[in-house]
Amino acid sequence: MLNKALIILLALSLHTLASGQRSNIYLFDIRQDDGGKISLADPRFLTAFNAQGVNTDPSFFSPNELYIVSQLANAIQTDIYKLDLIKFTKTQVTSTPESETAPARMPDMYNFSAIRREKDGRDSLLRLWQFPVDQLTNGKPLFKYLSGVEEYYWLNSRDIVIYKGGDPTTLSIMDTNNDKLETIATNVGHTFARMPNGNLAFVQKSRYDDWKLMEKNLYRPKEVPRTIIETLPGAEHFAVLPDGTFLMAKGSKIYKYNKFSDDNWKEAVDLRFYEIRNITKLVVGPERVVSTGTGKGQTTGFATPIAIVAE
Repeated sequence: MLNKALIILLALSLHTLASGQRSNIYLFDIRQDDGGKISLADPRFLTAFNAQGVNTDPSFFSPNELYIVSQLANAIQTDIYKLDLIKFTKTQVTSTPESETAPARMPDMYNFSAIRREKDGRDSLLRLWQFPVDQLTNGKPLFKYLSGVEEYYWLNSRDIVIYKGGDPTTLSIMDTNNDKLETIATNVGHTFARMPNGNLAFVQKSRYDDWKLMEKNLYRPKEVPRTIIETLPGAEHFAVLPDGTFLMAKGSKIYKYNKFSDDNWKEAVDLRFYEIRNITKLVVGPERVVSTGTGKGQTTGFATPIAIVAE
């Protein structure tokens, strides 16, 4: 995965898929003025092909290539699809009896990983698999014994952040050279993200409403995580912009917080106009080239895309 692009994987995807709740994916370009004010422009509805089904887990493999997970309205399993954001095309990547979720490009760039729900007798097993991007061969499990993975993030070719559900939930870092798993936090939210300074942000939950957005220094493993700010009440879906601004979703609204300019969360946008009522995932992609205007007045510039999953 490209750390510089801040390709952020977050969410409640497995919960959404398990509940069968209809969800769709929208694409916007983020606009940010010199004062830090944020707006969203150039809206696109990406899942019209499956508007009555489940769509989740958007992942930018490149500035104009988005992988998503869809469960068609008449299907019992989920599959991975590739969306070309320039050609407006859709390609099915997986078609298996099992369900795949959470695709992410691996650091070697030639492969991608995904969570596969394997059958284990009457139960199911969540394991991390590896697939070639060119789809010339079938995939294979990445780890022989590691299971129960619900979310993950590649820090580099060796280390991977693993989120597991349960009571309590756990956030760990795994060394793929020796399969050693070191837990860094418990009772955490589904969402976590790499910050521009290289550290890891996550939500620390409690039995009360004072959930906190935390920062774990990955370069000083023994250093305890520090509090960034309390989350919005009951909210855990967040993303990080290249300048370090945090975005957090609650209902139809997205709020922003930047420690250098804000003393608390500030409402940035309300997406009710687009019939978006409950945002369950935010994914910020790498900058891409965009054109504005027509004819001789056409100009090109850069825009930061954001994919939004909403029920």
